Amino acid sequence: MQRVVESELLDELPADDPRAVHSRNDLRMLNALMRNVSHIASALAGIPTPRRVMDIGAGDGSVSLALARKLHWRNTNFILVDRNSTVSLKTLESFRRCHCTANPRTTDVLSELDRDGEVDVVISNLFLHHFSHHQMVPLLSAIARRCKVFVACEPRRSDWAMFASRCVGILGCHAVTRHDAVVSVRAGFAGKELSQLWPVHKWRLEEKAIGAFSHRFVANRM
Repeated sequence: MQRVVESELLDELPADDPRAVHSRNDLRMLNALMRNVSHIASALAGIPTPRRVMDIGAGDGSVSLALARKLHWRNTNFILVDRNSTVSLKTLESFRRCHCTANPRTTDVLSELDRDGEVDVVISNLFLHHFSHHQMVPLLSAIARRCKVFVACEPRRSDWAMFASRCVGILGCHAVTRHDAVVSVRAGFAGKELSQLWPVHKWRLEEKAIGAFSHRFVANRM
């Protein structure tokens, strides 16, 4: 299946649009079904507790919060970057209860990477598939300059994932989610596509299909 990047409806809606709110709720459910938090956590389980973590395309911050809880990190600062950040005060308080801090940044990812200096870890969940291969080159280069570990969990581009994406309406998903699920799979990844775009040597790379519908890329600085 050839990779095709198209616009997703959720990206075009105001954050407070009821359709966007419904779709974000759908995404939390689909993330749980895909087990993406577990897939990211398993790649990070062996590293020392990071001081600074940047979550790019962080949305409402729920993935980072779930990671903090699952990995029992303490005194970690999460930088939550999204062009349309929807991090609530309740979520920020939940980070504090985990003995972590969170700083939402409503900005372009490349701008934030240039501004914030080095971090220990960069994570992304269902984010890289929004970019063409050409657009990802400067993004991955910026990430590689700024961190020691990068973990991305993306849609898998496969016939099975495409079939499943066409069935999300059965779960009660909104029309926006039903459209975007199919678009996401078309723009997803297979094989070693992200490894081939990683810009520098002296990194240990792992890229593979994981779970039923996900594709994980892990880069560790050597």
